[in-house]
Amino acid sequence: MEPNIEEVAGRIRALREDLDITMQEMADATGRSTAEYAAQESGQHDLSFTFLYKCAQRLGVDVIELLTGEDPHLSGYSLTRAAEGLSIKRRAGFEYLHKAPHFKNKLAEPFLVTAPYLEEEQDAPIHLSYHKGQELDYIISGRMRFAYEDHIEELEAGDLLMYDSGRGHGMIATGGEPCTFLAIVMKPHGDAII
Repeated sequence: MEPNIEEVAGRIRALREDLDITMQEMADATGRSTAEYAAQESGQHDLSFTFLYKCAQRLGVDVIELLTGEDPHLSGYSLTRAAEGLSIKRRAGFEYLHKAPHFKNKLAEPFLVTAPYLEEEQDAPIHLSYHKGQELDYIISGRMRFAYEDHIEELEAGDLLMYDSGRGHGMIATGGEPCTFLAIVMKPHGDAII
């Protein structure tokens, strides 16, 4: 299932209005200008996972609720088979498959991510994202160039990164083929990850 951008944007707007949160407050929470935030909330622009994650944090809901309109309901455990999950296609062809969309009160968001190989990205600066918490990325196949502030690392299958995702980070596939990796986004709890 692929979430519809307009529906997701509508859920964000409805929750914001229900909670009496201003557009300026949401713009501040997502690190955007009010105009940029308004364009995303209206569904005029694609919604990155980082944007959705920050909206969910500010609105006090699970990111899955924004994507599907349903609150995750499983506790104890959740099993997602190999080809299953909640598909999210964002950011220049990146494909995210959320591997535990129905598990409630998650301390982390697990994604199977496929980054496309794009020739035009190979010599360009890597776009950096920021979101509170920590992230763990395990390379399953392909090669990746990872940027962390002003550091660059080249990775391949079997390599693992763990980092403070509140600092600038980004990645591209290298080596002429897509890169597939498991990304675990860990949520902050106060000032620490629990």
